[in-house]
Amino acid sequence: MSFRLADFRHAVLGATAALIFALSASAVTAQEAKPAAAASAAPAASSAPASAPVATAEVKPGDATAGQGKAAVCGACHGMDGNSADPQYPKLAGQHESYIARQLTSFKAGKRQNPIMLGMATPLSEQDMHDIGAYFASQTVRPGVADDAVVKQGETLYREGDPTRGIPACMACHLIDGRGNPGAIYPQLAGQHSQYVEATLKSWHDGTVWGTDAHAQIMPAIAKKLDAKDITALASYIEGLHPADTGDTAAASAP
Repeated sequence: MSFRLADFRHAVLGATAALIFALSASAVTAQEAKPAAAASAAPAASSAPASAPVATAEVKPGDATAGQGKAAVCGACHGMDGNSADPQYPKLAGQHESYIARQLTSFKAGKRQNPIMLGMATPLSEQDMHDIGAYFASQTVRPGVADDAVVKQGETLYREGDPTRGIPACMACHLIDGRGNPGAIYPQLAGQHSQYVEATLKSWHDGTVWGTDAHAQIMPAIAKKLDAKDITALASYIEGLHPADTGDTAAASAP
């Protein structure tokens, strides 16, 4: 929120000018009998600040407890714990706070087009977005099951990519178990609905971009190199991914 100070500044400047003029006239009439008083008045008048600093609310790390209440409306599509029952809506459980806040910001700004999410994101403050993100990040995603018919192709693309076509391995950014990288704002993929992943990859393949910054250009550029079979296989493999438990980290990191 900002304050409009234009009228206030005009009033201050007008009053200052009138005061200086009055003091100057008085000094001439009195034949400069009291020059010190006039001289001391000018600095006092000019010392008034031209504008006051605008206070801005500090955004703190997300509060999952506060976010639970704010995220209640999200449950209709994404599930109360972030595990959506309808595969057209993405699972948010376990998703990184930074990624959720970024996407809500993009929806609110119209950089990512979705009429429903525009309406949901518009009234949210930046702090609200981080609180909601923190709540969903604290939940546990429920993985699905990959299709055996395409899982091998999906696994190969996810882990190795296809250098001959310039396709990088998905795990380079999203990690081998699909948990993503919150620092770089690369989302968790593990357990995501294959229907949602497939629709998103197709959308990027066809030219949709979620913003104009360099970060937003990464996936559309990669998706353009995927064919329909690649996309189906990857989406299915991702749905069956399980985030590694702490005790399984070493095993999950093995090639």
